Amino acid sequence: MSTLQDLRVLVVENDEMSAALLQMQLAQSGAVVVGLAASVAESLRLLGESDPQVALLDYRLANNETSEAVAEALSARAIPFVLATGMAPDHLPDAFRSGVLLSKPYLTAELNAALARALQGASVAS
Repeated sequence: MSTLQDLRVLVVENDEMSAALLQMQLAQSGAVVVGLAASVAESLRLLGESDPQVALLDYRLANNETSEAVAEALSARAIPFVLATGMAPDHLPDAFRSGVLLSKPYLTAELNAALARALQGASVAS
C-alpha cells in the first residue's frame, strides 16, 4: 500500500494541463484530490470546504498572484504543504519556509517523496 493511499490533497496550480497531470499522478499513487484551485480566493475557499491533509502549491498563480497567502493559511491551520517551483529557495518569501520545496521539473516519485516528507514533518510537530 502506498504511503499516499487515501491521502486528501488540495492542489493549487493555475495551469490546467499541469493540474490535470498532477491529479492523474496523485490518483495513481492512491491519493484523493479534494480540490483544484488556480487562484488564491479559490484556494482559500477550497481549504475551508475540503479539509485536506496536505496541499501541493505552485508559486505563481492566476491573475499575477502567488500562493503566499495560501501557504500562510495552511501554516495557521497546521496543514503541511509542498511548494513546487523553479525558484531558488533564497528568493522565496518566509511564508514558504515551513513547507517542503519540490524543484520543477520533477518525477512522480519525487512528488510522492516530497508529500511524504511534508506529512512526516507534520506528524513530528503534532
